Amino acid sequence: MQFHRSTPDERNMQEKRADNRLLCAELVEVVWQPESGKQRRSVANLEDISLCGACVQLEREIAPGTPIAINYGDGELLGTVRYCLYRELGYFLGIELNESSRWSSKHYKPQHLLDPLELVEQAVLRRTASQPVTI
Repeated sequence: MQFHRSTPDERNMQEKRADNRLLCAELVEVVWQPESGKQRRSVANLEDISLCGACVQLEREIAPGTPIAINYGDGELLGTVRYCLYRELGYFLGIELNESSRWSSKHYKPQHLLDPLELVEQAVLRRTASQPVTI
């Protein structure tokens, strides 16, 4: 695997995803090469995924602009770290996937995958169905 370093883009550190984000909980391996030069590997929790990006949680910080690979089963997704935030449980990395490495559920479907939009639609349908009809 060959990594090419890019510079952090401050505009991309804000949420800019236009495609639907799916929540998930799946252990994956992330591989990156810090500026020190030695390739690193770590297990991470895949928090959410979309066509163009993903969020993973892990125990170490990775600098924005760092090229990264998300390895799952027999495949991988390649991208660039756009942000790294520390929260109570560890570091959360926003990863922008390369155009040549877009995610599709046809190629990789995390075991626990949840679409929040579907939940909202189901709640609206349940609420509408339970309301009495007024004439």
